[in-house]
Amino acid sequence: MIKEELVQRSPFRILERSIHNGLGRGNIGLIAARKGVGKTACLVHLATDQLFQGKHVIHISFSPDTSHIISWYEDIFEEIAQRYKLEGAMDIHDEVVRHRIILNFRQDGVSATQVQKSMLSIINDAHFNADLVVVDGYDFSRSNSAEFHLFKELAEKLNIEIWFSATLLREEHPLNDRGIPIILEQFMTDTAILIMLNPREDYIHLNLVKDHEVMPNCDLHLKLDPQILLIADES
Repeated sequence: MIKEELVQRSPFRILERSIHNGLGRGNIGLIAARKGVGKTACLVHLATDQLFQGKHVIHISFSPDTSHIISWYEDIFEEIAQRYKLEGAMDIHDEVVRHRIILNFRQDGVSATQVQKSMLSIINDAHFNADLVVVDGYDFSRSNSAEFHLFKELAEKLNIEIWFSATLLREEHPLNDRGIPIILEQFMTDTAILIMLNPREDYIHLNLVKDHEVMPNCDLHLKLDPQILLIADES
């Protein structure tokens, strides 16, 4: 399969249609779930889909070690290439790597303002024209709405999309009457899209809780296969 056909057949086209043609530049999306459910796999698959389209991605990790992030990208690329018999896979792989930057920060050692400055330096000084930023390992329990708003300002200033993962502990973070985890309530003003991952038998289903100004709280008919780390439709 050629790259262009793979992009058109990607399950993320279903996601984009489900949420009014996608997240949209200048906006922030959240993928929320308990630890180990598949948030990072979703972010990396999302980023890989953008990379296949020739877009530039910055991956920010607040995890202590980024080696596993590179492994996620390699595993997901290999799975896609093999599953869809991607033509010219090695050339595409090399192009993808050139369009991706991975940054690592410690949340207790750097402020949101400093992260913002680092990103601006890469985009402006290094001339890396990012289209998408994905952020994993960010601890929302240690953040606040004012700090999070800096990321929203950055998304608008640079005209980029930003996707975060948010880790939940069911016992400590109950949902409000709209289905939003209480720990994330204060961040909803600056969040356009909220997707919850719900484990069900052999798959993890994606549930759309917030869609810009609408609260549909509906199944996206997309599922994450925890064995191969890929999002797929239910057909």
